[in-house]
Amino acid sequence: MKHIRYSTAAVQTDFANPVTRAEMRKNTGRILSLIDSVVIGAMPFLPVRLIAFPEFAHSAPIFPTVRELREKLAVEIPNEHTEKLIEKAREHDIFIQSGTFIEYDQKYPNHVFNTTCLIGGDGILYKYRKVNPWIPFEVHSSPHDIEGYEEELFPVAKTEIGNIGTAICYDWLFPEVLRQLAINGAEILVRVSAYMDPWNATEPMDWWTLVNRCRALENMCYVVASNQAASIKHYPPYSWSGGSMVVDFEGRILAKASEGAGEKIVVAPIDISALRHEREVRKGHQMLAHLRTEAYPMYRKHIYPPKIDGAGDELTYERNNELIEAAKKEF
Repeated sequence: MKHIRYSTAAVQTDFANPVTRAEMRKNTGRILSLIDSVVIGAMPFLPVRLIAFPEFAHSAPIFPTVRELREKLAVEIPNEHTEKLIEKAREHDIFIQSGTFIEYDQKYPNHVFNTTCLIGGDGILYKYRKVNPWIPFEVHSSPHDIEGYEEELFPVAKTEIGNIGTAICYDWLFPEVLRQLAINGAEILVRVSAYMDPWNATEPMDWWTLVNRCRALENMCYVVASNQAASIKHYPPYSWSGGSMVVDFEGRILAKASEGAGEKIVVAPIDISALRHEREVRKGHQMLAHLRTEAYPMYRKHIYPPKIDGAGDELTYERNNELIEAAKKEF
């Protein structure tokens, strides 16, 4: 069996958020430069094959309405930014988990999505649309909530460097998301995040670290977690302190960026061969093989989003609050 071992990089960004589509080009230009820095920095060592960027690296849902997001920031995918990432992936023979875009898809004209792409030299391997928006603030849609939605909710790309799946930020507070990716074959779980204080990597509220480690060990997967590290002036009212990390399939932190805002690059080894061997031979703590799936009737009951008669389709902060209050009555 071919031994598959390489380095991965989780990259933090500190950008002013674009307020127009044209302004996104500046962010993408800096992302391309950071990719070059990662590859050059790793040249004397174990080569980097996978690079992850944080949520909001291309654009963030800064407008309070779907209409404004659609008119000012939303882009279709593929686009000029993904094309440049494809060229860079081909140049360096790497895979890139993009920062997120506000995405518009003509098939779902009343919605926008928060979307990241896994990109290789041959193109876009998958699009992942955030299944659990950070409600009530985020007013982009979950694909889960759209009647007749046709795409895979939890895609996994089978690549030469391992099977890669991703989920975005708040998705990781739902263990079911990462479990489904693992069941779909993922060996590497990429976290594309904008995780703010106080729930970041600093004790006693170090949710970021706790969740990354738990999702790794309970799914026997590597976790490559890239977090936003923007100054509070770029994304008020929150501060963003990074702490990007790589975690192995036992829940050990292999590398972690120092806390605090600002661009940072953290690099660590991935050994897919070791992971596959461990999954094959292990009997104890083999959680994927120990699942008693029928034991959980709660998954046969619909909770969110509840149906409220007479409400419009377009999401707003107020509408999200209504749905949350109604959902509380379901459990």
